Amino acid sequence: MTAILPFIGAAIAEIAGCFAFWAWLGMGKSPLWILPGILSLVLFAYLLTLPKAQQPDELTPPMVASNPGIACVALGC
Repeated sequence: MTAILPFIGAAIAEIAGCFAFWAWLGMGKSPLWILPGILSLVLFAYLLTLPKAQQPDELTPPMVASNPGIACVALGC
């Protein structure tokens, strides 16, 4: 269960960061929205580095099991 927490946090940070940029560009909010957006996206990238690599089973491609960042890209996050 604790292995999924960084992914949940990363998902929230990614949504928050993307929303901040959208609020600035799409809704005409202040450019100050860029700062929390950048910080949130940095947190997103950091959280993806936290999960420990797991041993791949016969159904999981080895590169996905050993690198959570690749798993995220493969899943379209």
